Amino acid sequence: RPRKSRRTVNKSIGLTCPFAGSCKVNKAQRRHCPACRLQKCLDAGMKKEMILSAEALAARRAKQAQRRARQVPAQLSKEQEELVRTLLGAHSRHVGTMFNQFVQFSPPAHLFIHHQRLPIPVPELPLLTHFAEVNTFMVQQVIKFTKDVPLFRSLPMEDQISLLKGAAVEICHIALNTTFCLQTQNFLCGPLCYTLEDGVHAGFQEDFLELLFRFHGTLRRLQLQEPEYVLMAAMALFSPDRPGVTRREEIDHLQEVMALTLQSYIKGQPPRPGDRFLYAKLLGLLAELRSINNAYGYQIQHIQGLSAMMPLLQEICS
Repeated sequence: RPRKSRRTVNKSIGLTCPFAGSCKVNKAQRRHCPACRLQKCLDAGMKKEMILSAEALAARRAKQAQRRARQVPAQLSKEQEELVRTLLGAHSRHVGTMFNQFVQFSPPAHLFIHHQRLPIPVPELPLLTHFAEVNTFMVQQVIKFTKDVPLFRSLPMEDQISLLKGAAVEICHIALNTTFCLQTQNFLCGPLCYTLEDGVHAGFQEDFLELLFRFHGTLRRLQLQEPEYVLMAAMALFSPDRPGVTRREEIDHLQEVMALTLQSYIKGQPPRPGDRFLYAKLLGLLAELRSINNAYGYQIQHIQGLSAMMPLLQEICS
């Protein structure tokens, strides 16, 4: 039995059957006589007002074409592919494995994953010293990463300094997100585990830490791939509105290059949970990271003795 559906017959054309309406309409011959096919659909219950006009049919086909175009994976250009390779290479050399090295900076015993945490006060000074050394190390690795990116090195030295001062902490957190465990809500860095309570013991305000951990949870749930993390970090790096920047138009163009590459990369990936409006979500998280960066600088200034322990971060956050 013919299904009840819209027919795409042009209403302005009167269909007639050359065989007095006696054509057989079946699966094999349904296209032989449009008039008999239409009549059979009407007899089956299709309404005449459901027949699309030529304009409506053209509009529907245009929408279908747009839908198919969105489903076709985007292709990175050769220049974009080379950019991603360069960023990934610099990232893997200096940032990708740095978390396993935190164990070198005299971590207190309670930070080790297999250590039994007891409800006793944590010594503040060893934890604060370890925190200062780890954060200084991360910033140093981020500086090496940026110096390994030719587009960054091509900028004047004063602009490199301004961009690094603005983005170093943000890039650290983008990279640190890969260690965030959604199940435990902790950071797992090699054999070490960092909790929100560790931050409180070090002297950070709990409301700041809750904001920070919530950010990491939101970003981690997006299940980013390494190229997406690195392109997100590059967008943070090439921010033309950092204080002290001189070549704003050039840096704005570089940020646009990173943004377009990230968009194309996201479009070219198979669907995954949480990827709807993924690019827009990342833009929102970059803006949120700006606020966290500012709050982090405030925290460092107000934790007694911390800024003296890490002059590099003191300089960056000043």
